[in-house]
Amino acid sequence: MQKFRGVSNLSLDAKGRIVLPARYRERLLEICQSQLIVTIDTDQPCLLIYPQPEWELIEEKIEALPSFNPTARRIQRLLIGHATEVEVDANGRMLLSNPLREYAQLGKKVVLIGQGKKFELWDEALWSERMKSWLSESGDSEIPEALAELTL
Repeated sequence: MQKFRGVSNLSLDAKGRIVLPARYRERLLEICQSQLIVTIDTDQPCLLIYPQPEWELIEEKIEALPSFNPTARRIQRLLIGHATEVEVDANGRMLLSNPLREYAQLGKKVVLIGQGKKFELWDEALWSERMKSWLSESGDSEIPEALAELTL
């Protein structure tokens, strides 16, 4: 599967639609017939956008979590409960439901961020604020072992 990379500044229209950048449209048509799943991020006020086949793998893993574990149940409720099927139309537009837009606090200006197998969609002002915060954080926090061994 090809990876999604890069940051794109987009506009949300009055109907709650965004136009996906042209560079992603053909790949999405190939890998998922432009069928996407949009859900919420449980840690940040943004949306996660997956090609449907990729989401189905994740959904299977989420459903397999023990339902008596409160944290697992919370994740099941939030991620699967908000998962919404979306189709990219012939003009490259996708409609985002009002509950999803409200959760991510999306205004007219949004940012689409390629994250490998998925995208994140942020309100532009929130993204700028969080990015500045992450860039200013000290390097004193614990780094996962696999990341510590990574050479950039």
